Amino acid sequence: MLAASPEDGDGPGPSRAGQGPPLGGRRRARGGSGPRAARDEEWQGREDSESPAPAAPRQSPEEQARAICLRLLTGSPRTRRQLGDALHKRGIPEEVSEEVLSRFEEAGLIDDAAFAGAWVESRHHGRGLARRALARELRTKGVDSALIDRAMERLDSDREEETARDLVDRKLRSTRGLDRDKRIRRLAGMLARKGYPEGMALRVVRRALEEEGEETEDLGYGFD
Repeated sequence: MLAASPEDGDGPGPSRAGQGPPLGGRRRARGGSGPRAARDEEWQGREDSESPAPAAPRQSPEEQARAICLRLLTGSPRTRRQLGDALHKRGIPEEVSEEVLSRFEEAGLIDDAAFAGAWVESRHHGRGLARRALARELRTKGVDSALIDRAMERLDSDREEETARDLVDRKLRSTRGLDRDKRIRRLAGMLARKGYPEGMALRVVRRALEEEGEETEDLGYGFD
C-alpha cells in the first residue's frame, strides 16, 4: 500500500517555502491600520499643516502706491490731496507718490474738478449746505481755490435761498409753541450752521414767520 504524500493533505507534512508565520504569531506587518499607524499619519499631517507657506514676492514702492490708490478709489472718488496723504501715512516716498498720482491724473482716475462739482451737487441737495460751507469742506480736502470757485457757479443765490426756505419749512413745525425770539434763534442758527449768510437767513426766517401770522416788524437785528 502506497504511503500518503504531502499533497494528499492527510498529514502535516513539511512546511512550504515562502509560507507566512502561523496564525497567532507575534510579528506584525509594518504600515498596518493599527493605533501606531494612525498616530504616524496624524503627526505627518500636523507637520505638513505647520510647514511655512512660501513668502509672497515683495512689492516695489510704485506697486504699493498704485495698489493703495486703486483700493481707495474703488470705495469713492478722492482728491489728489487725499490720496497723497494716504500714501504718506503708509510710508511711500514722496517722489514715488507724485509720479503715481500724476499718472492717475493723466488716466482720468483723479479729477479734482469733477470731484468738486459732484460734491457741491450731492451735499447741497442731500444736506442743504450753502456755498460757504461747501467751499470750506472742499478746501479741507485739498481742492484748488480756482476749482472751488468754478464748482460754486453751479449754485447761484436764487437756488441757495430756495433751499434755505425748504429747510426752514421742514423745521418750522418743531418750533411751534416756543416764543418768537427763541424760534428765530433756532431757525436762523440752523441756517447759519449750514453756511447761509446772516442776511439771507434772517430774511427767510422772517418770511416763514409772517406766513404763520407772527409779527416781524421789529426784526432789524442779527442773531448769534
